[in-house]
Amino acid sequence: MTYENLDAKLVNALLGDGRASLRSLAEELDVSVTTVSNHLSELEDQGVIEGYTPRVDYDSLGYDVTAVIQLKVEGHALPDITDSLREHRQMTSVYEVTGDYDIIAVGKFKDTDGMNEQIKTLLTDPDIKESNTSVVLNSVSENEQFELDVDDT
Repeated sequence: MTYENLDAKLVNALLGDGRASLRSLAEELDVSVTTVSNHLSELEDQGVIEGYTPRVDYDSLGYDVTAVIQLKVEGHALPDITDSLREHRQMTSVYEVTGDYDIIAVGKFKDTDGMNEQIKTLLTDPDIKESNTSVVLNSVSENEQFELDVDDT
């Protein structure tokens, strides 16, 4: 077998089952266990694969309030505010963005009181000029990953 697209196929196989053994991956990809191990190590070293973690359903654990928080901040304070948001354990995503707002953060909370408390604490920062918070009513798709394109020609 040629190793063309092997890395993409390996990533796709892991997206299907992140706990797959080297042996099962080798069988699926029709290569040796050593080849899978070497390519997997390279992908990890390059930062393509950043880790192996469980997919947690926070709703089933009582974190059923999801908030999308948009912030306008003073330009010089952007790194400090994003760092602060990243340190909040319930913030699942923090983005620096273009457009009307500078930061978009997504957080998971057990109730609206917990959400409200965290937002009020956040808004005490004088470098935050404006905020807009939306509560998610229904999560249609969340934390989805997609398979890589593989050229099988």
